[in-house]
Amino acid sequence: MRVAVTGATGLIGSAVARALRARGDEVTALTRDADRGRAILGDDVTVSVWREPQHSPPPSEALSGLNAVVHLLGEPVAQRWTDQAKREIRDSRVLATRSLVAALASIPPDGRPRVLVSQSATGYYGPRGEEPVDESDPPGTDFLATVTSQWEAEASTEVPGVRVALTRTGVVLAPRGGALAKMLPPFRLGIGGPVAGGRQYVPWIHLDDVVGGLLQCLDDERARGAVNLTAPNPVTNRELSHTLGRVLHRPAVIPVPALALRLMYGEMATIVVTGQRVIPTRLRELGYEFRYPELEGALDNVLTAQ
Repeated sequence: MRVAVTGATGLIGSAVARALRARGDEVTALTRDADRGRAILGDDVTVSVWREPQHSPPPSEALSGLNAVVHLLGEPVAQRWTDQAKREIRDSRVLATRSLVAALASIPPDGRPRVLVSQSATGYYGPRGEEPVDESDPPGTDFLATVTSQWEAEASTEVPGVRVALTRTGVVLAPRGGALAKMLPPFRLGIGGPVAGGRQYVPWIHLDDVVGGLLQCLDDERARGAVNLTAPNPVTNRELSHTLGRVLHRPAVIPVPALALRLMYGEMATIVVTGQRVIPTRLRELGYEFRYPELEGALDNVLTAQ
């Protein structure tokens, strides 16, 4: 299979590119910086420059004749949401996806990729408390839910012959980067603990299962529309904190009040102090077998790999 990957130098994108190459696929990385792309991805990945994703489509020659596109581009959400940051978060997803879909539509049908796997996020559902939610549930109404809904709408613009899967990815646990990069320092010092009472659910998933789920959606003709990429056993923030402390052999009892997070991160703190109990119904229907269905095994693997 010949696959283009956007956001290929990021945490998930680089892991996807490695997995595709490992199984013998040809990979083209669409990136703003060719030198950085080659440095991160190596010489066995073709690098094509897409310099302004929000303002212009990628070069059609980089996509023509390929079988599929995995679209992972987007400004990091985990930052203080100033007005400018919110514009970048939205535009890097909505406008870049619009540009990509326009490029796919411009390719003659006989050379057009047949699959678009477009990244989304569990933020689509908005704060949900303890209520289990899956792909059949409607979107939330907060900032991130609104952005995610618009992002998915752009990816879903009909292009004849192109199957679209929208992968709503949760909190990714990885050896380097991701959510754990911010959590580990205080926990290793023994001063970590539940956040904002700890009752909010965390829709976690191991990086290996993110990659596995993306490849399932890439390969499986039944994968259409929304597919949650979350572990089958979501946990509360309190359970996550206690499990992380246990794996690290450190206490995890010092609470972090919601006010402290709001003072530090502003509106962005909402995604930490609230949560979603997201269930991967479609992924299980597709027959995907999770490598790390339980949190303790996932954390043990991630921390061992560091």
